[in-house]
Parts: sequence; C-alpha cells; structure tokens
Amino acid sequence: MPVLVAKDLNSKAVVLRYDWTVDQVRDLLERPLMDLLWQAQLVHRAANPGYRVQLASLLSVKTGGCQEDCAYCPQSMHNSSDVEGQPELVVQVQAVLERARAAKEAGADRFCMGWAWREIRDGVQFEAMLAMVSGVRALGLEACVTAGMLTDKQASQLAKVGLTAYNHNLDTSPEHYDQIITTRTYQERLETIQRVRSAGISLCCGGIIGMGESIEDRASLLCVLANINPHPESVPINALVAVEGTPLEDLPEVDPLEMVRMVATARILMPRSRVRLSAGREQLGREAQILCLQAGADSIFYGDTLLTTSNPHVEADRELLAQAGVHASWQVSDE
Repeated sequence: MPVLVAKDLNSKAVVLRYDWTVDQVRDLLERPLMDLLWQAQLVHRAANPGYRVQLASLLSVKTGGCQEDCAYCPQSMHNSSDVEGQPELVVQVQAVLERARAAKEAGADRFCMGWAWREIRDGVQFEAMLAMVSGVRALGLEACVTAGMLTDKQASQLAKVGLTAYNHNLDTSPEHYDQIITTRTYQERLETIQRVRSAGISLCCGGIIGMGESIEDRASLLCVLANINPHPESVPINALVAVEGTPLEDLPEVDPLEMVRMVATARILMPRSRVRLSAGREQLGREAQILCLQAGADSIFYGDTLLTTSNPHVEADRELLAQAGVHASWQVSDE
C-alpha cells in the first residue's frame, strides 16, 4: 500500500490523496501503535511546523427540542434527556457577542455557535444568526456555525457576512448510519456539505466513535472524509459521551488509545486539515490527550462546556498545552 508521508521531518511537502479505499484505511487503523504514531508524526511535523494548536470555543445558542432522532444526543425531542426549555439566545445578539468577546480574551481564536435544529429557519432567527456571525468576525475571531441542513441561498448569505466555517458532521459510516439516525439520510448530509462548499465556506466535518460501530465502520467514515476533494478544513474527532436518557446511555467509555488511533489515521489521510480533539476529551486524561496531540491533533475545543456536555477547564487546558510543549495558534505569529 502506498505510504502517505512527508519526505523528511524538515520538508513541508505532503502528498494529498482522494482515492483511499476502506481496506487501506483499516490497515492504517490496525497498524502497531508505534508505527502508526511515527507515520502520523512525519506528516504532522511537515504540515504543521511549530506544532500550533487552534483553540475553538463553542456556545449553544439554541438548545434542545431538535426534531432529529440522533441516538447519542441529549437535545433530541425523541429522547427523554431532551433539554428543551433552556433560554434561547437566538435573538439576543449582543449576549452572544459578549460570550465571543470573553472567549477571545481567554485565548480562543475560533468561536463556534450551535443551533439544535434539523435545518436553518428563515426569518428573525436566521437574521440573528447572520448578525452574530458578522459580529464575531468583527471581533477578529473565526466564526463557525452548526445548525443542520441549509439551502443554497442561506449558505450564500452566510458567506456574504463572513462565515469562516460550517460544521456538519457525518457522525459515522454510511453502513452504520441507520443504527444511529433515521430522520435524515446520509445523502442529505453529503448534499449539505456540497452546499457549504459551493458557497465558498470552509467545511468542518468529522464523526463520533464509541457508538457500537466496528473497526470497519471507523475506516469507512474516515474513507468518506478523506475522499472529499478538497479535504474538510476541520475534522472533529469525537468520543461518545453517553448521556442518561439517550438510547446509547449504557455504552462503555471509549478506550483512549482508540481515540489516538483515530486522530493519527485522520492526520495521515488529511495532512493539511485541522484535526480537532472534540467531545469526550474530558474522559481521556492528560496522557492520552498528549498522545493525541503527538498523533496529529492541532485543534481543541476550549471552554468548560460543549453544547450540553462538560469539557476541561480553561486553566487545565493551558497547563496541558504547556506540558506538551505546543503553542496555541494565537501565541505564534504567522510565518
């Protein structure tokens, strides 16, 4: 099998491929861990000189009451864990911008905003979203939105106000998908991704492990992501946070080394994408998080909460990055 590596540790040349097979990706996932980490290191050091880590902050603007039936999600109206009833910030533009300003002061350079919707709704809610995106960009932050499906017109409007990225995860493999979600098809997710790309907005797209999937499913998910041309600019790697009241509440925690393997393989497959260590990071522990940084993670969610689940505290993250000897992207000026 062709090996995707930089020519050497000092070279900035990396090879981009969009023709991976599931068998090739599975071969990477199942390699001896030391070999996998070494290959990921070669790619990561070539693609990310200086070992910069982007800090992204995430705010739930509209929480709960979602029409989708995602088996992992405490915000689904189909699950007894539905957290509907929390105050919606959808028209409180200034309140959201104050949170963005605080995130910037804490060191974040990307501010992500989430709406628990099946699809973006036109009207006052969407106008507020546009104002929030414009305001976040005016603060000098990257702006990311996740709000379900969207139309071509809505994507164009978001692009016009400066949206940096749109998040729309594939969640799992095409083969395992109907075990997790039945209210939206995999093809609809791919069509949303295409609308985002057609509007000139960068793509944030990843998945979740620990939802009862097989190694083959993990390889298939990564294969779909790695064959998107160009690769998603951001690839969140999530571990299931099993929440009481969801169909997946009894599943065990993900083995931390499985997250390391996912991160390393994603880095090899998508050399220039930001691989973001996302949900489930709090359960990994310090050593496993440092291994993920070594394996190629160059972005983390930064802040105490990820939508409705907890996240390591800001001070703990600063200490972690210092111990790992990596720099937050705002600490190093652009070359």
